[in-house]
Amino acid sequence: MVQKYQSPVRVYKHPFELIMAAYERRFPTCPLIPMFVDSDTVNEFRSEDGAIHVIERRCKLDIDAPRLLKKIAGVDYVYFIQKNSLNSRERTLHIEAHNETFSNRVIINELCCYSVHPENEDWTCFEQSASLDIKSFFGFESTVEKIAMKQYTSNIKKGKEIIEYYLRQLEEEGITFVPRWTPPAAAPSLETSLSCKKPAASLTVVVPDPTLKEGLSGEPLSTPSGAAEPTAGTPDDKLDADYIKRYLGDLTPLQESCLIRLRQWLQETHKGKIPKDEHILRFLRARDFNIDKARETMCQSLTWRKQHQVDYILDTWHPPQVLQDYYAGGWHHHDKDGRPLYVLRLGQMDTKGLVRALGEEALLRYVLSINEEGLRRCEENTKVFGRPISSWTCLVDLEGLNMRHLWRPGVKALLRIIEVVEANYPETLGRLLILRAPRVFPVLWTLVSPFIDDNTRRKFLIYAGNDYQGPGGLLDYIDKEIIPDFLSGECMCEVPEGGLVPKSLYRTAEELENEDLKLWTETIYQSASVFKGAPHEILIQIVDASSVITWDFDVCKGDIVFNIYHSKRSPQPPKKDSLGAHSITSPGGNNVQLIDRVWQLGRDYSMVESPLICKEGESVQGSHVTRWPGFYILQWKFHSTPACAATNLPRVDDVLASLQVSSHKCKVMYYTEVIGSEDFRGSMTSLESSHSGFSQLSAATTSSSQSHSSSMISR
Repeated sequence: MVQKYQSPVRVYKHPFELIMAAYERRFPTCPLIPMFVDSDTVNEFRSEDGAIHVIERRCKLDIDAPRLLKKIAGVDYVYFIQKNSLNSRERTLHIEAHNETFSNRVIINELCCYSVHPENEDWTCFEQSASLDIKSFFGFESTVEKIAMKQYTSNIKKGKEIIEYYLRQLEEEGITFVPRWTPPAAAPSLETSLSCKKPAASLTVVVPDPTLKEGLSGEPLSTPSGAAEPTAGTPDDKLDADYIKRYLGDLTPLQESCLIRLRQWLQETHKGKIPKDEHILRFLRARDFNIDKARETMCQSLTWRKQHQVDYILDTWHPPQVLQDYYAGGWHHHDKDGRPLYVLRLGQMDTKGLVRALGEEALLRYVLSINEEGLRRCEENTKVFGRPISSWTCLVDLEGLNMRHLWRPGVKALLRIIEVVEANYPETLGRLLILRAPRVFPVLWTLVSPFIDDNTRRKFLIYAGNDYQGPGGLLDYIDKEIIPDFLSGECMCEVPEGGLVPKSLYRTAEELENEDLKLWTETIYQSASVFKGAPHEILIQIVDASSVITWDFDVCKGDIVFNIYHSKRSPQPPKKDSLGAHSITSPGGNNVQLIDRVWQLGRDYSMVESPLICKEGESVQGSHVTRWPGFYILQWKFHSTPACAATNLPRVDDVLASLQVSSHKCKVMYYTEVIGSEDFRGSMTSLESSHSGFSQLSAATTSSSQSHSSSMISR
């Protein structure tokens, strides 16, 4: 796997010529870089007018690696070839470097560029990119990769410090200005050409094109357009290292690289509004800076935002009066870290009344508007406090919470909202303070916690009774002056007190069903939850043989096995589950089991198709031509990855895969249809629908077909 690095643009508030004078002091060796032992000039070229100066050096590096590894490799030092192309006329320096040692096993390439700031000719910009490709290295490929990345990131951090060190050295010597290059009055008759150790004729001279001032990314090294006096690190200059530190926080070089590469990928491929850097960074943090995972989840979120016009919700959607009167939540100043503070008096809120009066759609829209407002307030607080603020604090008061808050549809709506927020607003919750938790709280927590990301759960602080008033309590996170009055504080809180919603405001199911755009799914699809030991099954009765059963389902979460069974007799209708059944923990879905536990495969029912294993994120479309009348059961079953056959211990990949499925739960969205034999025309290929593109980044497609069925999987 090729490791890549892309730096932000680092700005020096010094002229290009002075930076070049400081840069040249790094050679032939630099005491600030211990691993840089020495360098020799192997080729040098200077143009007739002195504007172009190309120099090629062979650099000797002492890599900080285990002695055993050096002994196995048979080397003490590593050599790199560095070629510097200075164009004084255009005021650019392009640096190309590659490894000479082990070049048949390891390929390292680096490109750097110094250029004049596009908006201030007295400033200098620096940008850097690199790639590492380890083909083979005596079985130590992983170790070498870690050493190389560690050494490289360490040197990146020192890069700006080294230039500034030599700038101070020049200043101490009284050198604070270096004149720009000017064309000579009369050109000399001969070019100046110098060859050290190798003939000059062996060097190919490439005069940098003026357009290369745009930088290695192919994009202008942008700063605020139209500004009379540009300032490094302004929000419009997205590639500026100072901007990243000021508005996004202290990132490691590799984290900066991930942000820039993902942002560039979006600019090149995404058709639509590019999310702000803060939002891109949230998705990267939520996926531990794994670019592929962050890219997939973010693209799914961007599609969802566009489909439901979430970007305009604050301007176009106004909450109903019922929400304004009875939703006991609102923004209230900020915490000690400058995060916006949201107060929710959940114990005083009539969740059943709100759901009956408004439906889940309006509640979800309101929660989305709260999150959008939270993003806006984070931007404001970042400017006010002068440091990056990308999340908010939520204070939840549970005084008054009782069993009526565990009303089944209300809990289901809460779980569905949690799923939407977790998927589309990652890393926005900085801290959750749960106060005055009553005895019934563990019941609600048991239902809700499996659907909350582990990173998010670690931000929860739960206080029972009046514990929040003691050491380690509320005063550690919120200033005394803004603690709400209902928590014995001094600050009047304007959050609505909630209360029971009048039943006269309740709406019928038909009225709620006729709402406009749905945020969950299209109405033809149904959701189902699949648990370990509890598959989801649906029954299809076939009267005429040669009918065609078609299906289209998305595996939203976890891995499942899809089966089709046939039985001559109908299963007993499923019994209704109580509060503790699986369905209460499946937001937007259900779990139905039809095959009786006493039934035996081969006697009471038979498998008509081979099992089909479907991975998370896949879309499956398929069909089955029935041979016999009777009852067909479509089953989605939890898939457990088998351990390695040679040992009882599970493989690492299996363990990682199992960790991705919280509480052994999967989720599918499905649609089925039966085409009668009299309506069936054409071959089986006419029933094979195209991929639905459930995964926005799907590139691979796998087909699986049996004798009487056809299934297509889109990853």
